[in-house]
Amino acid sequence: MINIAKTELTIELERKIWEATNKQGTFGCFEVTIGWFGEERVDYITYDTKGIWRCCEIKVSKADFYSKAKKTFVGHFNYFVMPKELYEEVKEDIPAHVGVYIGNYSIKKAKKQYLTVDEQVLKDSLIRSLSREFSKQYKSGNPNVIDNMNRQINRHQAEAKRYKGYYYELTNKLFRKYGRNWQDIIE
Repeated sequence: MINIAKTELTIELERKIWEATNKQGTFGCFEVTIGWFGEERVDYITYDTKGIWRCCEIKVSKADFYSKAKKTFVGHFNYFVMPKELYEEVKEDIPAHVGVYIGNYSIKKAKKQYLTVDEQVLKDSLIRSLSREFSKQYKSGNPNVIDNMNRQINRHQAEAKRYKGYYYELTNKLFRKYGRNWQDIIE
């Protein structure tokens, strides 16, 4: 399979669809190859605790949308993820059962379909792809980088909250001492 570098727009759309679907009880992965040595690849697939599969094909241009590349819509619900401008250009050619995400919100709902691939094949494919992603992160030399960053973010958010509390405490003291126009006094 040819590996083509992703555009900034593709990466942005990936972030947006991940934001839209990243919730408790939903498990997702990018670039999931369906089946062992399969020729079909879903740009993004999710599976949730209710047993629902959602497949997303990311399209960034008209040429991309109309290309001969396989659109792997094998889930219960299937979506295109695209910029709004592209949606306006191609909306008449989107099948009725296929939904559309513009960034991180759905502009067109998908209609439920029967799976076109055995569910066990989908589960195996998702597990293999999640394992691939973990291996890439582990081989990066810092498998805990996400946890470390999240700890730093939490620490900084707690610090910001503490300073915000100090600020409100000080402004309340000044208000009680000098009244409504306390800001004019300290300037």
